Amino acid sequence: MSNVAALRPEQAVDRFGYRHIGVTPVTPTIGAEISGVDLRQPINADVAADIQKALHDWRVVFFRDQDIDNDQLKAFGRAFGPLTPAHPISEGLEDHPEIWERSVEEYRARRNRNDVAPPGREPPRDYKGWHIDITFVANPNRYSILQGVEIPPFGGDTLFTNLVAAYEGLSAPIRTLIDGLQAVHRTSGYDGANAKPRRDGRSAGPFAALHPLVRVHPETSEKLLFLNPGTISHIVGLKEPESKALLDLLFYEATRPEYQVRFHWKPKSLVVWDNQAVAHAGPIDYSHFDLPRAVRRITVAGDLTRGPDGFVSQPLEGELFNVLG
Repeated sequence: MSNVAALRPEQAVDRFGYRHIGVTPVTPTIGAEISGVDLRQPINADVAADIQKALHDWRVVFFRDQDIDNDQLKAFGRAFGPLTPAHPISEGLEDHPEIWERSVEEYRARRNRNDVAPPGREPPRDYKGWHIDITFVANPNRYSILQGVEIPPFGGDTLFTNLVAAYEGLSAPIRTLIDGLQAVHRTSGYDGANAKPRRDGRSAGPFAALHPLVRVHPETSEKLLFLNPGTISHIVGLKEPESKALLDLLFYEATRPEYQVRFHWKPKSLVVWDNQAVAHAGPIDYSHFDLPRAVRRITVAGDLTRGPDGFVSQPLEGELFNVLG
């Protein structure tokens, strides 16, 4: 069970009222620095509730100078709920199956594949790497927690965008149009023939899910664009040109600069974002520097997504993103 206490009514309307942590906003719409917390020590329910409130208020929060090991990282994540396996397709560290480690070389390889792809009618919908974590399952993770392990002295920044603000910025007719639409999300570039058997016995995919195009946040009841360019194949019920044009429009809106915050990593940094309300892209400049960069991520289990019309996400292929047993 989560250690997060129920939010008090006065907290829900005060974006600057926190009782147990320091919160310094980075932009008016998204991002805040957290201070007054030492993650080497277990956090209590009151501190966890304040951090969760900051996530709902500012969507993504940043911690500095947190020299923590893998066990302390996992203990912090469990304060907000049960942890998932590292990833539905890729396994985690052998001694820590909840932890997914990524190096910059993997991103360079992916971008190189996209850059050399021949011209065609449907080029890869990469959109500069913007995505929501793990939406090719029907129950994407609730929160994502990313720890800097090997950080370059410059470069390797991560961008985050507020999908609630993006939805609210749309005109009323467009909001009405998309409130009742669903989209198919699939694993992209999946090669099942070369998938390695998992140590934990789980399926390595492929995965597909049907999600609402607009999600109702399960904790705040806000509406938001549930837009993951990297996994959406099409909007159900629209012709292919209509689907592509609408997705392009929504992507443009979701990544407007006024909805974004840019995080510059330093050693011992840690980032937590509300994966139910945020898309991110990073490292955004990996193709322009040759320095090493490695991060480790854990994810808190989430729920089936729900749309404004009551539609609940459905798995089309593969299993749900269940917690570790």
